[in-house]
Amino acid sequence: MSEAVFYIFAVAAVAGATLCILQRNPVASAMWLMSTMFSLAAIYVLLGAELIGILQILVYVGAIMVVFLFVIMLLNLTHATSDMRGPGTVGATVVIISLLLIELLALWRYTPRRLAAELAQAPVLADPATVFAAGELSRQEAAARGVVGALAAPLFQIYLVPFEITSILLLAAIVGAVVLAKRKI
Repeated sequence: MSEAVFYIFAVAAVAGATLCILQRNPVASAMWLMSTMFSLAAIYVLLGAELIGILQILVYVGAIMVVFLFVIMLLNLTHATSDMRGPGTVGATVVIISLLLIELLALWRYTPRRLAAELAQAPVLADPATVFAAGELSRQEAAARGVVGALAAPLFQIYLVPFEITSILLLAAIVGAVVLAKRKI
């Protein structure tokens, strides 16, 4: 059952991303991008990463997309005669979708039995602790502090300065959009 739900959200994400690219109207494009973000959040929840799914909605849909829409509406971009892009964009989209379908078909033939046979040939890859050395440290951190604490500790201890620089960069983008919009008024 969850596999069918996964495919439903995966198709919705790909369709939303495709329609985001094909739209001429920037507001409609941003709305399709928001639907893609919602589909990705649902996929995260299906994979058992509820926190990442909620953060996807809060951060990307709730904050960044609202800023995008604010800037788009503030700039008051002119409306095109058609909402769909030209044949070049449609052709590029068809090529990209075809490549993704070829990749998915190749992955569809990859069975658990084939994976087990490949891991038996390279036993060092079978142990995640040897491949991802920091994985065991992260697992111990999550067990000690919980998942949210394990994510928050590096964010506000190690990466505090880049986190704040990102917020300043977003603020500068909004101020720049206001200056550009005031110049036209």
